[in-house]
Amino acid sequence: MKLHDLKAPEGSRRKPKRVGRGTGSGHGKTATRGTKGQNARGQGFRVGFEGGQMPLAQRLPKLGGFKNPFKIEYAVVNLSKLSRFKDGTSIDAQLLVEAGLVDAGQKVKVLGAGKLRRRLEVTVDAMSDSARTAIEARGGSVTVLNSPIKRADARRTRAAAKAAAAAAAAPATSRPAVGAAEDDRPATRAIAVDDDDQKDAEEATPTAE
Repeated sequence: MKLHDLKAPEGSRRKPKRVGRGTGSGHGKTATRGTKGQNARGQGFRVGFEGGQMPLAQRLPKLGGFKNPFKIEYAVVNLSKLSRFKDGTSIDAQLLVEAGLVDAGQKVKVLGAGKLRRRLEVTVDAMSDSARTAIEARGGSVTVLNSPIKRADARRTRAAAKAAAAAAAAPATSRPAVGAAEDDRPATRAIAVDDDDQKDAEEATPTAE
């Protein structure tokens, strides 16, 4: 068998349709496209075209970021709202629900907006630093439930514990006192004598006969 004897299988290769060659070609005057209409002009429609409605590529959001599934929603209460209670009142979520400041089942966070005129004992889920300072300045107390540990504080705590453990494990070293005698100090350098130099010195020394 020679190369010129190789042939493609029957039906695997077909000649392309030759359109636009007139009515005598067998494909009609309009080259198999029909009369007028969208598909008779140009390339018909582009990829992604949905008939005029907003395409999927334009309906999808493209901005970055994500929705945090662990986000905690707080019911915010300002300091100015707490001035309605009497001095020495212990405020918690249940009391705020009864006062109509928050809805039942919500986590409460106190912010430092407004002025506080009462000495209160506040127990909530979260609190800003300004609100804590204002309550303690009035002689009150603050209790934060399930206070999360900040990463920086946890990192500093671990570093301090690690340093303390390393200091405890390190052996104690003693330094020589200032002004110590020369004899008490350890030798810091040893002088090496070459064997050839030692032999020359022995030969040069006269021996008593």
